[in-house]
Amino acid sequence: MNKIVMNVGMLFFFLSVIFFSQMNLSLIDILVRSFAVFIFLTSMLGILALVFIRSINKKSFAKGNDFSENLGGK
Repeated sequence: MNKIVMNVGMLFFFLSVIFFSQMNLSLIDILVRSFAVFIFLTSMLGILALVFIRSINKKSFAKGNDFSENLGGK
């Protein structure tokens, strides 16, 4: 999952480099703004991935407990 988040972050980094270079900014401004987009997007996607994985794990754990209770004949 981390590779997917990093690849999406890199994709948006290079897309933002192209976008900001069309605005005729200096090279330093382009790189700083693109890096800010990369850091923000990568951290937000990382947090979203963690929340998603935890919710799946919690749901599967609850389903496993229900299955084991039904299997025991209670």
